[in-house]
Amino acid sequence: MATPAPAPTTSALTVNVFDGTRQPFPSGKSILYTIVDGRQKVRFRQDVTASSILARNLPFYNDSIGDQYSVIAFANGYKQAGFAPVKLSPMVPATIDLMLIPNEPQFNFADAQWKVIQKKIPFLASGADAPTAKKRYEDLMEDRPEALASLLNLTTAMGQIFLREGTPLDYLKQAIWDKTLAQDRFFAWCDSKLIDEVRDAAIHGQFAAEPAPWLLHPGASESWKQIRFGEANVQLTFHEDEKQKIEGVDCIVVEPDIDYYKDAAAHALLEVLPNKITGGLTSPEIVYVLRWIAGRHAGLPEFNPPYTIV
Repeated sequence: MATPAPAPTTSALTVNVFDGTRQPFPSGKSILYTIVDGRQKVRFRQDVTASSILARNLPFYNDSIGDQYSVIAFANGYKQAGFAPVKLSPMVPATIDLMLIPNEPQFNFADAQWKVIQKKIPFLASGADAPTAKKRYEDLMEDRPEALASLLNLTTAMGQIFLREGTPLDYLKQAIWDKTLAQDRFFAWCDSKLIDEVRDAAIHGQFAAEPAPWLLHPGASESWKQIRFGEANVQLTFHEDEKQKIEGVDCIVVEPDIDYYKDAAAHALLEVLPNKITGGLTSPEIVYVLRWIAGRHAGLPEFNPPYTIV
């Protein structure tokens, strides 16, 4: 009887780095790549002037700890980015895509002009005549670009969540244009059927209920967080006591936002608490990066809000 071949003991990982335009990181710029195994041993750490590397001969432990790798990319003048866990296997080489944006990022809204947005996201035009709708949108772009970036992050992410019928974006009827439209959330009137669609999606494992939502969302009745990704999941919080009929449709208020962290404790300790201490808000730039990386890792269509970061 032939002696069985020894089990493989190494694996390979490709790391690709992109910039805030969702294109490969510019060639010729040095990137420090760091790969750490699940036992916290650094297995690769090198400056490379390329937007992609292939790390070979990474140890394969064949256990649930050692093979859960962490990957980090850093370049001078850019915010560090990383992802964990990246599950390695000797049978199928792994790939992870990361995004680096400048330390002082700027928004490029060239693809988010009103003539495009009013057709792509029609609820933003609702409730006002054409000149007023255009002006309030362009004022938002000029005066509060962080709030517009957040709005575009959220509407793009909502359009990629498939419910029993349509997406959450399809149920939005009219944005609420006041100071609640911020860099971390917005409020809108939505078809009241949306809450039933989200409850159904929760039954099928897409969302989880947030306990006592009124503690962080005053006036809220129910809140549901998407649980598909490790980071940057959409949360839909409903204010059912606020009611209005729009174009013959019974509507309630929905408050979408995106948290950095899926875990409730991490969200409270690493996001909510620091923001309360500093008076800060969730950063749309970080959400943009986290959601893009999470979607790439999950093999979903690219997260592509109609703006870029330069």
